[in-house]
Amino acid sequence: MTSILVLNGPNLGRLGTREPDVYGSATLDDLRAVLAEDAGDDTIDLRQTDDEGQLLRWLHEAADTGAPVILNAGAWTHYSYAVRDAVSLVTKAGGTVIEVHLSNPHAREEFRHTSVLSAVATGVIAGFGFESYRLALAFIRRNAR
Repeated sequence: MTSILVLNGPNLGRLGTREPDVYGSATLDDLRAVLAEDAGDDTIDLRQTDDEGQLLRWLHEAADTGAPVILNAGAWTHYSYAVRDAVSLVTKAGGTVIEVHLSNPHAREEFRHTSVLSAVATGVIAGFGFESYRLALAFIRRNAR
């Protein structure tokens, strides 16, 4: 049995009401339920924060414990070198971090086309709504033990 961290950054606590044409009408609680159904014997620890320092502490926790991470860093994806360095701590310690996005950043505003995280993440899945998270979970369950 593995505890899998599902970490979500700024504004993702507003899912369901924030730009439903882009992000859908489902909430983080809906996502938690979807992932719990797919988790089997594994535990889903879904968290969300609008505080960058908190996200860094959670990534440090993953680096220290070896917990695999599904990460939607929201806007921090595009400019936070602090989050990048924390992701790198996890992956360089042999851990797994899958960067996920609900929408396809490359089909949106130009500033969203760049991720400072992708180069240090284990992999990236984008553009499939909640299915992005489900695909990341399936990978972790098969490969990150």
